[in-house]
Amino acid sequence: MTIALLLPQDRFGLVRRAAAFEAGWTDAMLSAAVRRGELIRVAIGVYAIAGVDLDGPEGADRLYRLRSIATVSNARDGGATVLSHQSAAAVHGLPLLKPNRENIHVTSLTRGGGLIRGGRNVHGGHLDETQIVDVDGIRVTDVVRTAVDVAEAGSFAQALTVFDAALRAGADRASLESELGRRRTKGAREARTAIVVADGRSASVGESWSRAQMIEDGLALPDLQVEHAVDGDTFVVDYEWHGRLMAEYDGLHKYGRLLRPAETTARAVIREKRREDRLRRATGLVMVRWVWADLERHRVAAILREWLD
Repeated sequence: MTIALLLPQDRFGLVRRAAAFEAGWTDAMLSAAVRRGELIRVAIGVYAIAGVDLDGPEGADRLYRLRSIATVSNARDGGATVLSHQSAAAVHGLPLLKPNRENIHVTSLTRGGGLIRGGRNVHGGHLDETQIVDVDGIRVTDVVRTAVDVAEAGSFAQALTVFDAALRAGADRASLESELGRRRTKGAREARTAIVVADGRSASVGESWSRAQMIEDGLALPDLQVEHAVDGDTFVVDYEWHGRLMAEYDGLHKYGRLLRPAETTARAVIREKRREDRLRRATGLVMVRWVWADLERHRVAAILREWLD
């Protein structure tokens, strides 16, 4: 019998110490389960069930979300803080570029200044009740406030990524611009450049970071998610400079998203290559691809410029 069947879990999938005690567990038993790798301690007296769903980059996002929920629901501050910044983004499901997961971010409704203590980064500053929403019983800053908070504290590429994600999630561009316009920090000034070129059609962190590198290196902006009808099928291309070039970011997650029932990743890759051949024959355009390692080396513009020039 797996440990998930032995331990009571709340609606988030978290194991609370008090509930575990009621089920006959002790601190020694919980600690032993942590040492065996069966449980992950996410906050004081709160645990997550270890599993493959918490492995890899997407698993790290899920684990950080659980840590954020566990921390804020464990807080004994009478609701004086709400999840914000990267932690609110995790709850909203906004994918971020290289987020700092060291601390859980909350914004205080009572403090003017900020502090870092006990794994919590407490932010001060004015927060209106209209900017707070309830997500599965957890109070978090709304998508607009969250996106601007993240963008203001990050680089251009990080700001563009979160704004793309916020627009994709249904946020209003004018609301993002209005919230950003109230900020007077250097980070906010840099983020204003990102909101101008943000586009909700960007489908992933890798696609947003790719476009950020194109912009920073002065390339002409492509159209996004361009549809092509080829012999009765409709294919979508990540980027296109019309009449000149097609391009795609080749993230491994992309093939996972494209998998058909009972299809392996290898088969999906082969199917994508055949799709590319059909697109090239139909459009007469070259297809250029890059991967995450190219983004890390800031090579996207160099790859594209060779063909665009």
